[in-house]
Amino acid sequence: MSLRQRPPAAAGSQYGANRSSQPPNPEEEAYNIIPIHNLIADHPSLRYPEVRAAAYALRAVGSLRKPPFGAWHEHMDLLDWLGLFFGFQSDNVRNQREHLVLHLANAQMRLQPPPDNIDTLDPGVLRRFRRKLLSNYSAWCSFLGRKSNVWIRDSAPDPRRELLYTGLYLLIWGESANLRFMPECISYIFHHMAMELNRILEDYIDENTGQPVLPSISGENAYLARVVKPIYETVHNEVERSKNGTAPHSAWRNYDDINEYFWSPRCFQKLKWPMDLGSNFFALSSKSKHVGKTGFVEQRSFWNLFRSFDRLWVMLILFLQAAIIVAWEGKEYPWQALESRYVQVRVLTVFFTWSALRLLQSLLDAGCNIA
Repeated sequence: MSLRQRPPAAAGSQYGANRSSQPPNPEEEAYNIIPIHNLIADHPSLRYPEVRAAAYALRAVGSLRKPPFGAWHEHMDLLDWLGLFFGFQSDNVRNQREHLVLHLANAQMRLQPPPDNIDTLDPGVLRRFRRKLLSNYSAWCSFLGRKSNVWIRDSAPDPRRELLYTGLYLLIWGESANLRFMPECISYIFHHMAMELNRILEDYIDENTGQPVLPSISGENAYLARVVKPIYETVHNEVERSKNGTAPHSAWRNYDDINEYFWSPRCFQKLKWPMDLGSNFFALSSKSKHVGKTGFVEQRSFWNLFRSFDRLWVMLILFLQAAIIVAWEGKEYPWQALESRYVQVRVLTVFFTWSALRLLQSLLDAGCNIA
C-alpha cells in the first residue's frame, strides 16, 4: 500500500479499532490493490467488467437481518455483514473482500467461451471456487462422519449463500494467525460458525430469549479474543515446553500434534462450542495438565540415524561383508575368488546378515513408536 492510498489517521483514533459509528468516506478508505469500496473511482483495475461483477455480487445483502452489534451503512456488503455478526476485525474484512474479488474476477476472466452477460458474476465460477475452497472441510466432515453445514443444493443454486459461506471461511482463515498451520482446526471452527450462520439465515428463534438467534461469539474483535487467542496461547505454551528445542520431542506438542486432536469425534464432546476453556486441550500455564499427543509419538534417539536410512545402511553393510569375503582370498580379480565353491557359500551368508538387519529395523520401529 502506498502512502497516497493510506488515509490520514483521525484524531484520537486507535490502531486496530473496529468500525466507528461514522461511515467512512469511500474516497479516503484504504485499499491494497483494488478500491472496491469506490467502484466509480478512476482506477485501471475497475475497467475490467469481471472485477465490477464480483464486487457488485458482494453487495447483494437484500433483506438479510441486519446485525445489532454495530451501525449499518448502505455501502456495506456481505463481508461487512459477516464481520459485524461474528466479530471479525474491520481490516480483516477489507483484506478478504479484495482477496475474494480477485479470485472470482480471475476465474471469470478464464471462462471459455465468455459468459453472455460479462457484468454479472457467473454462478458456475462461484460454485467451483466455493467447492475448491471448502474441499478440505468437506473431506474432514466425511472422515468424521459429520454432516456438512454448507446448506446448498445443486438443484437450487443460491449465489448469496455461496458468497456467505466462502466469505466466512476466508474471514476465519484471514484472522487465524498461526492456526493456519492446523487446517482441521480451521475446519472445526468453520463447522460451528457455519451452523450459526445457517440459524441466522433460516430465522431461528432463541429458546431462552424468544428473540432472533445470535452467534454465540459476537461483538467487537470477538473472534480474535474468544477463538484465536485461547488456541494461540496453547501453541505458545507448548513452545515453552520444548525448552528451546532441548526437551524430548515426545514431551510437547507441535502444530501437527495439536491439529491431530481434531481428527477424532471426541473434539466435539470435549471442546464443544463455544469452546470450553476449562477443557484440558487448553494449556493455561506451562505446568498445567494438558492433552498429550493423541496418535503417533516420535521417539528421537541416535538409533533414528539407522532407522531413517535403513536401506542405505543395509546396502553398505552387505556390500562390505561380501567385499571382505572376496578380498580375503587374495586373488587379483574378484571373479577369480568367486570361482571357488567355498567362497560362493560364504558370500551367501549376506542373506543371514540381511535378515538380522531387518529384525533390527523392526525392533527400532517398535521402540520408536511406543509412547
